[in-house]
Amino acid sequence: MDVYLDNHSTTPCDPRVVDAMLPWFTEQPGNAASRSHKWGYAARSATEHARGQLAERLGCSPKELVFTSGATESDNLAVLGVLRANRDRGDHLITVATEHKAVLDAARQAEAEGFRVTVLPCNPDGTVALQRISEAITDRTVLVSVMWANNEVGTLQPMAEITALCHERGVWVHTDAAQALGSCDLDLGAVPVDLMSLSAHKAYGPKGVGALFVRRTRPRVKIEPLQYGGGHERGIRSGTLPVPLIVGFGVAASLFDPDEVKRIAGLRDQLREGLLAVGGVEVNGSENRLAGNLHVYIEGVEAEALMMGCRSIAMSSGSACTSATLAPSHVLRAMGLDPDRAAGSIRFGLGRFNTEAQIEFAVQQLGAKITELRAMAHLYEV
Repeated sequence: MDVYLDNHSTTPCDPRVVDAMLPWFTEQPGNAASRSHKWGYAARSATEHARGQLAERLGCSPKELVFTSGATESDNLAVLGVLRANRDRGDHLITVATEHKAVLDAARQAEAEGFRVTVLPCNPDGTVALQRISEAITDRTVLVSVMWANNEVGTLQPMAEITALCHERGVWVHTDAAQALGSCDLDLGAVPVDLMSLSAHKAYGPKGVGALFVRRTRPRVKIEPLQYGGGHERGIRSGTLPVPLIVGFGVAASLFDPDEVKRIAGLRDQLREGLLAVGGVEVNGSENRLAGNLHVYIEGVEAEALMMGCRSIAMSSGSACTSATLAPSHVLRAMGLDPDRAAGSIRFGLGRFNTEAQIEFAVQQLGAKITELRAMAHLYEV
């Protein structure tokens, strides 16, 4: 049996999403920007319908959504686009050490352009203290960027409280919600962030498409585009729209089901209890985490060895964007994990297509391999 437990890296595309996309690859070849024939009108109608589906999922206006190639582009557009467009307002960005590299590297680029950047430390569970944000805000702070749900340890940040605090001080809030889209109730009415980055392939949609929510209500967020040529997406993001992918994104957003999230959380708990029963296993991160996330430290076992020994189970020792290096992830370092604990930590990401039988199989396989690796380590030490 093969078991896919790496849904934080990417999720399988839902068959209903694939079915919705297929006609737009062949039968409907129109460009959404073409206004001279019915194929162009059909493509535009399809993209606007998908925009409406995503807006309904988020509780915002369709006009507040800009389609991009994914959350990485959305993060760059949010951070650099807002800072560059608001130099008269300020020159200061605040973010957190556990953010995705798409935010941290964009912040580094902003520093190279003369902006001031404050990278806040986090608590041992991965959350950021409101007091730290409050103390970091100055009269020149333009934007605070905090990830809604961490892509490695699954920690959920207190976004409602963070947003309220920043708005009291007149500061805009951006959140990378790529991981949250598939398993959290993202209500932009209840949590009125100003910018939100999203990616379809983290929520059972296709790879290669994402979106940036940009709030239009006063004070309207000013944003400078990163690329030019055609003025698509109201001039914020030029480029021919990938109609099939956008159609799939809309369907994927519409398939969100809170009951399914509860089922996935139950499978996660099944996996957790099974691993804890092996002994010498501790959970990293906060109890307030993504439903499908389990990040554990396994005493006496290196994560890489466990992954090599359990090839039939997809799991990860860090985020997909940094998996080419064996160095401990920046997230685990920011949380204060020592090198040995970081090297022995594994991320499991459960999703829509996992079953109880798969989790039972995974527990058996992992338990046996952990016991074997510990025995081998003991013999080596002797």
